[in-house]
Amino acid sequence: MGWEFTDDRGITLRRIGRPERVAAYVRAGAALWDLGVRPVGVYGSGHDGDEPDRAKSGALADVPYLGAGKGLDDGAIRSVRPDIVVDVTYDREKPYAVTEAAAKRAGAPVLALAVGGDTSLPGILARFGQLAVALGGEPAGGDSELAAAEDAVRSAASAPLKVLALSAGGTRQVHLARPGTWPELRHLAELGVELVEPGAGGANWSTTSWEHALGLAPDLVLADARANAVPAGELESVPAWEALTATAAVAPWNPELPCSAHAYAAFLRSVADALEVLGARR
Repeated sequence: MGWEFTDDRGITLRRIGRPERVAAYVRAGAALWDLGVRPVGVYGSGHDGDEPDRAKSGALADVPYLGAGKGLDDGAIRSVRPDIVVDVTYDREKPYAVTEAAAKRAGAPVLALAVGGDTSLPGILARFGQLAVALGGEPAGGDSELAAAEDAVRSAASAPLKVLALSAGGTRQVHLARPGTWPELRHLAELGVELVEPGAGGANWSTTSWEHALGLAPDLVLADARANAVPAGELESVPAWEALTATAAVAPWNPELPCSAHAYAAFLRSVADALEVLGARR
């Protein structure tokens, strides 16, 4: 029986049999792992380094890491003999982390699933679930876990608390997330959370000063936990950061969570827990 799957660029891949060996961008690979598909190799994006970013890679410690950015070439991809390569796409036109030329030279076609701001979180999870099933996975029932986490957020969001999502760019600048362009932040807003708009400038991020972030007076800061974000320990010399964290709670946010119900349930639960603690203090 033939196998086929149409990705979110509208490209249909047809094969005589189901792909057995899957290489993937680390975020997509971690999602597939959660959904019962074991990648033979994963790779990073141009933002990643020589080692996998643990914030993105989830349970993939034993899966070969093929490199990232310019360090990812067709030889690295070919080394794990993939039948297909699974990536994500933000614009529904091109893969995010691998060039199709490199994948083609390695003899593996690319499937790309949309994760951009025009896609709902339920839509993202549904598409990864469909791909996992098509690849022979048996997704564990994470829907009930996700629904319970959503209920927890709705309950905790009843208190009037402001939430600001950001990625530290250094001691002099910070990238403030525009909530409507991030599916998980938009989903939080749909559940009743008050997400702070960062002001003018930028599409997904507004790059500004720490003083501006402080002036937005959030109750909870969702701080980018990826390796390419400046860690909190390096911000201790920033007066505005110190003042911000003196008045606001801080919780981790990974803008590239594995696209699985389990991963997003854990994120939503952490936000709900933080809001519940803050609400109890009111």
